[in-house]
Amino acid sequence: MTQAAVQLSNDIMTEAVKHASVYTRSVSMQIEHWARIGKLAEENPDLPYAFIENVLIGKSELDSGNVIPFEFRHQ
Repeated sequence: MTQAAVQLSNDIMTEAVKHASVYTRSVSMQIEHWARIGKLAEENPDLPYAFIENVLIGKSELDSGNVIPFEFRHQ
């Protein structure tokens, strides 16, 4: 992973510190989270924020193996 220095406004940094504390993330993890959500929102403008967030949560659960297969029942 390539690391680059990025300058952010004091307002963004203040908000990132607040949100990182609430969600138990580092400030950089919080900014990455916002960037990921923002990128997905730009790529999928018709999807609501909650849907994008739930997709990311589902992907995280799948990646960690924290899933239960759904079995269809035939009637």
